[in-house]
Amino acid sequence: MKFDAILDADTPQQMHAIASAAEGIGFDCLWVPETRHDPFLQLALAADYTSNIDLGTAIAVAFARSPMHMANVAWDMARYSQGRFILGLGTQIKPHIERRFAMPWSQPAARLREYILALRHIWDVWQNGGRLNFRGDFYKMTLMSPFFNPGPIDHHSIPIYIAGVNRRLCELAGELCDGFHVHPFHTPQYLTECIRPWVADGAEKAGRTIDQVEFSTTVFAVVGDSEAERDQNREAVRQQISFYASTPSYQPVLALHGWETLSEPLGRLAIRQRWEEMPALITDDMVETFAVQGTWSEIGQRIRERYSGHLDRATLYLPFIPGERDAQWRCALAGLRNNAHRTAQL
Repeated sequence: MKFDAILDADTPQQMHAIASAAEGIGFDCLWVPETRHDPFLQLALAADYTSNIDLGTAIAVAFARSPMHMANVAWDMARYSQGRFILGLGTQIKPHIERRFAMPWSQPAARLREYILALRHIWDVWQNGGRLNFRGDFYKMTLMSPFFNPGPIDHHSIPIYIAGVNRRLCELAGELCDGFHVHPFHTPQYLTECIRPWVADGAEKAGRTIDQVEFSTTVFAVVGDSEAERDQNREAVRQQISFYASTPSYQPVLALHGWETLSEPLGRLAIRQRWEEMPALITDDMVETFAVQGTWSEIGQRIRERYSGHLDRATLYLPFIPGERDAQWRCALAGLRNNAHRTAQL
């Protein structure tokens, strides 16, 4: 199992420090979310500061950009990183697409499927020549003059991951994608009983196998070498669970465990922006179900035990900050990779 890190920086200097330190510690990939910053600008800087570590979006909002825009920036990232780039895409939800990005929203799974096909068509035109002629239900692209064609690159097979929670996007990952970002709001039971079988169904219908899809997730972690540190992280996880559980799209995860009635009261509090009241509805049992818990010397091994055979790569739901807990991060990484001797030394 690979061990990755979240990259989140406000300045080029911070980006340099984080990217260089993450590669030095031995993380396998740096994932950038699309939250406060554009992820591609951060990754372009990270590519300049590193040479081996993979770089990916987790996720970039697909429907905030046209397929041509996304194809162009991903092509550049593959070139700049010399083949280390992974394009992770997500649909976001309707209010954000329409009210934050002012873009159209309809049939998200069908639209994302066509979006991925369009990306690969565009890349094939750039790499192998031929005419741009993509005609779908949502996108039509038929104009590509030489002036706007970036031409072939060495590392043109760009992996595409998508993120999702429910069945249709899981099936799409199995049908078309190289990887699947399992949403942090998941449980091992939901992963094994719902997500993986749905991905397998999509793969089978397309004549593929589930082994062709890499599974990645960000893991809620109650981690710390003192009880006080673990208590602080536990409350942060409780708050995050309450936020996700208030969203109707994630109700199936709750329903699998008999907690579906929680969505409505949490949703009412969220509408009223009474965020501080929401964590009180999340029980310790729920935190235990959603989060891995332990000391820094235990957490890597516990992630491996929890997800072995079900995930290919894991990331802690904690930002990596160089100079803070570097030894602990190395210890967690060693535990995840089952390096018992190194764990004991650290």
